[in-house]
Amino acid sequence: MENWLVIGSGGREYSIAQCLAKKDNHHVYVAPGNPMMERMDNVHCVQINEMNFNDLTVFAQSHRVVCTIVGPEQPLSNGIVDVFKKSGIKIFGPDQYTAQLESSKVFAKDMMQKASIPTADYQEFYDTNSALAYVDSHNLPLVIKANGLAGGKDVIIVNTKSQATNAINHLFSLPNQQSIIIEEYLDGEEFSFIVMANGEKFIPMPLAQDHKRLMNNDEGPNTGGMGAYSPLPQFGKEVTQNAINKVIKPLLSTMVNEGHPFVGFLYAGLIMTKQGIKVIEFNVRMGDPETQVILPQLKSDLGDLIVNLLDGKKIHVKWDASKYYLGTVLAAKGYPKKPSDHLELPKFPDGTNIIYSGVQDDNGLIYSHGGRVLMVTTKSNNILNAQHQINELILKSVNQNNYLYRSDIGLKAIK
Repeated sequence: MENWLVIGSGGREYSIAQCLAKKDNHHVYVAPGNPMMERMDNVHCVQINEMNFNDLTVFAQSHRVVCTIVGPEQPLSNGIVDVFKKSGIKIFGPDQYTAQLESSKVFAKDMMQKASIPTADYQEFYDTNSALAYVDSHNLPLVIKANGLAGGKDVIIVNTKSQATNAINHLFSLPNQQSIIIEEYLDGEEFSFIVMANGEKFIPMPLAQDHKRLMNNDEGPNTGGMGAYSPLPQFGKEVTQNAINKVIKPLLSTMVNEGHPFVGFLYAGLIMTKQGIKVIEFNVRMGDPETQVILPQLKSDLGDLIVNLLDGKKIHVKWDASKYYLGTVLAAKGYPKKPSDHLELPKFPDGTNIIYSGVQDDNGLIYSHGGRVLMVTTKSNNILNAQHQINELILKSVNQNNYLYRSDIGLKAIK
């Protein structure tokens, strides 16, 4: 029996654990996990906080964990990989220096400049007045971002001076935000490209598209993601190859030259503009909710791929290219600002594929806990049919007074 450790507790980690547990000889521990993960075969939750690196290290050693996969960004940003490596424990993720590709937008921009990767022009600001002066001297719209981590809700597109003022004040009010960046607005279609990497060797995953806005037609505030689908019929193989040549290979090569080869899941948030592909952001872990529609396509064993990639062995990977995978997030009413808590979970028909994230156990009963509570996923021969399947399930099963969701996941592929 091979023991694996997954760090995190959300839908992404649920999917990673589910994928690893498909193999009969895998036992998957998730720290801290969530109550619904315990109901999966070969999966067990361990009540260790994801930021408690010492206890996680001791657990991995004492349970002879083959490899650890880190789901969320915060442990990576705080250096969990460096701690594990010092103890000689195999872990799939970037070191703290490399994790700045996500935790510092300025660092990411510097690396892109070194690698000649196309991205938006930008400027960094340390105070409100200089940021407002920059807005006054530039045409709108502009994009204003926190330099550090902010849970996916740190990007604000502004079309008026008033919006810019509010955005700047808001971002500077966030914890531990010493600076913000203001960059040019890029017009085009966004998509996600994730690769599993070790140095300059990598395994590309199918393209996916997230839906970050809260409401249909991309309206409302930014969220952690309200749904996703994959692969993308509107982008052919040449788009993937172009992204590899212009973004992935140059960045991986640059990180090797920096003396910090990238290890782990490299997420490129891309946009197809009239001038071609440009990078919006890098993340140093898999996306949530993209993971939930990408990993079900994997026909090879995820654990074998990771170990072989880390050990420099030959890799054979197979994906299901016959179906489209689509998922819709159910969020508690009030999300993203003040989500309701302790809501009853919807009762879906048997056989519904549900990935749980924001849930809690109260005396043996499971309730909502957090903003994004669960994700309903399906696969189909076409995206419109997949969308209809999920919408029908939600309409029949979900109390609309308690939960928010988007009914238009996949809209850019359907139009």
